[in-house]
Amino acid sequence: MNSHRRNEQQVVWTVVGTDLGPLLLAATPHGLVNVVFHASDAVRDKALDRLGSRLGGEPVEAPGSPLLAEAIRQLEAYFAGERRDFDLLLDWSLVSGFNRQVLRELDSGVPFGSVVAYGDLAGRVGQPGAAQAVGVAMGSNPLPVVVPCHRVVESDGGIGGFGGGLETKRKLLALEGVLPEPLF
Repeated sequence: MNSHRRNEQQVVWTVVGTDLGPLLLAATPHGLVNVVFHASDAVRDKALDRLGSRLGGEPVEAPGSPLLAEAIRQLEAYFAGERRDFDLLLDWSLVSGFNRQVLRELDSGVPFGSVVAYGDLAGRVGQPGAAQAVGVAMGSNPLPVVVPCHRVVESDGGIGGFGGGLETKRKLLALEGVLPEPLF
């Protein structure tokens, strides 16, 4: 085996249907590594190219993989309103530095049904005044839904931005009881 091959990680993926539309899930032997909203063919292909270049090797479609099974089960239960917390191995290799620190704090410190302001989250990681940097970290989140960046909002009560689109953020916050269900 050459040295290039040893540095490659096995990446398996599948697309699952949800009330939010198709989600691409990708995992390595270290855990769930990527969740991608609106996984149309074009979005899926772009995400897989990015994963391949970042982690090495060609991601393999494997909907029955044991590496994905628990993530699929827990996400289905979450969207069915039967699960509030995720208990999954996460592979953090797509994010580093400040962004990883912020996302890990978000993952462990902002429970289902609650929200936190960008600035408050910055303060929790010892960087008061870094609200914009927290926004950048949310935009770089490779594990949305599971690492709940939808729970980060503006301090003035605004919903803030969201990589999956504002309608998706509203639906996730409604699922968690933070916002009322849309009327139509």
